Amino acid sequence: MKLIKVKNYEDMSEKVAEMIIEKIRKTSKLNLGLATGGTPKGTYKKLVEAYEKKMISFQQVTTFNLDEYVGLAPNDPNSYHYYMNKSLFDHVDIQPSNTNIPNGVARDLMEECVQYDYLIKKSGGIDLQILGIGQNGHIGFNEPGTSFDSGTHIVKLDDSTINANARYFNRLQDVPTHAITMGIQSILQSKEIILMVSGEEKSNALQRLLNGEVTEEFPASALKNHPNVYIIADEKALSSVFVS
Repeated sequence: MKLIKVKNYEDMSEKVAEMIIEKIRKTSKLNLGLATGGTPKGTYKKLVEAYEKKMISFQQVTTFNLDEYVGLAPNDPNSYHYYMNKSLFDHVDIQPSNTNIPNGVARDLMEECVQYDYLIKKSGGIDLQILGIGQNGHIGFNEPGTSFDSGTHIVKLDDSTINANARYFNRLQDVPTHAITMGIQSILQSKEIILMVSGEEKSNALQRLLNGEVTEEFPASALKNHPNVYIIADEKALSSVFVS
């Protein structure tokens, strides 16, 4: 893993956007894995700005999102379909048919998981995967205890994850308790991974990732088994981290 230190959230967002832009420019076709939540929002904003300045085109980009809540339709304002449309897709020239997000209201959720992994494999795999990290070490919605051999699957969300996501909902009881998520094995099959870490509240997780053991009780530690991972972390996230 290569650690890249930046000053703050703005600088982290800028750095990751620059890395994505470079990939888009260098390749004729890019399969891009995307995350949601607060961490990547600044990066998406900067990608939109780059598109508006005619610096990049998304015509040859295919995207695969990490996850989606079970029970939320794509037009639900709290769904990740809606988030991605509002944060990125509606503002650039990506083909709608090239955007892929798990269907949280599929009639057969297990089959949806199987088909999502098949779709990624059929496309040639993910070239660059963007990740955030939860305070409990989750990546995607892979909670502590998730097998490192897991493909896309349905997961019951940890209470800490539900509480962290409650800020996006009117009431705590409105937060979905289950999600479809790309599994850890699915994530590790990406050719390159960028992990974004910002804020003091993520410092303990980053400390454990950098200096702790590889264990399924801390899902992000699986990234140590990948040959091409970049960690982009700001000063607050590094505030209690010992880096040798």
